[in-house]
Amino acid sequence: MSLGSQIAWDDTILPFQLDQADVRGRVVRLDGVLDKVLEQHDYPPSVENLVAEAVLLTALIGQTIKLRWKLSLQVRGDGPARLIATDYYAPEKDGEPGRIRAYASYDEDRIEPDGSPFDQIGRGYFAILIDQGAGTTPYSGLTPIAGESLSDCAQTYFAQSEQLPTRFILSFKKEELWRAGGVMLQHMPKASPFATGEGGSGENGLLTAEDILPTEDDRENWSRANILLDTVQAEEMIGPEVQPTEMLARLFHEEGPRVYDPQPVAFGCTCSEDRVIESLSIYSAKDIAYMTTDDGIVTADCQFCGAHYEFDPKILGKDSDGSV
Repeated sequence: MSLGSQIAWDDTILPFQLDQADVRGRVVRLDGVLDKVLEQHDYPPSVENLVAEAVLLTALIGQTIKLRWKLSLQVRGDGPARLIATDYYAPEKDGEPGRIRAYASYDEDRIEPDGSPFDQIGRGYFAILIDQGAGTTPYSGLTPIAGESLSDCAQTYFAQSEQLPTRFILSFKKEELWRAGGVMLQHMPKASPFATGEGGSGENGLLTAEDILPTEDDRENWSRANILLDTVQAEEMIGPEVQPTEMLARLFHEEGPRVYDPQPVAFGCTCSEDRVIESLSIYSAKDIAYMTTDDGIVTADCQFCGAHYEFDPKILGKDSDGSV
């Protein structure tokens, strides 16, 4: 795909590679997707900002991995924003969009209106979970909440858990509708002593690019790519006036940017009546009776999309006709 190609860039993830720097990356634009995620809920502004940042990170990370089913990002803390949860589902077929959903759990009475969104998390952890589907063992990795943003947490996660220098710059804003975009840079994987858990660590036990990258050339290339990325403007990332390909050409024209086919993304939730019934199959008849309303039904609401379900208690639980 050439840098000058004209396509609709809203709700896309564009993979690219810097051939002269041995660095790969992604550019994301999420507009309709982020609108759909956030219109399901009435979050305070600080929680909206956390969800927006988490959704952008999830899209960038999910598209980087050879994913057969689902990547989840979870942020748990002891502050007012107790949980930020996102899912990215890989496209089921070539040409189909990846799907993203997200929600937050928070204590409204504890939200600090004048505090930064990131401060609402408090102490906790940032986790990435990868599930490749039936017949596989899910993978999970986590890192403590640190830095000044969720992007900082994600960068720390890749440095510590994957030994891959990684950088994120994100931007989002709401006018009539949400517009959001961002760039991810990641050094191509290299053989190093840290891949086997050997070797030292950086200051305070945290690995840095200088610790991870094995040669001076690698370190210089990574540093140069980051210096160039520092010149990116918010308007370039969120558009719509500047195309992602134009932004990459401006930022990295001396690094030999090569772009690949963009991946469309859409809001998508996997909830269904069958899935809810399956999730309730672990409960006993006594538990189901406790859940039953005065109207004689059991209700369930999807935290991601807000879908509302109502069931006859006779079909639910371990002792139903469909017992497990």
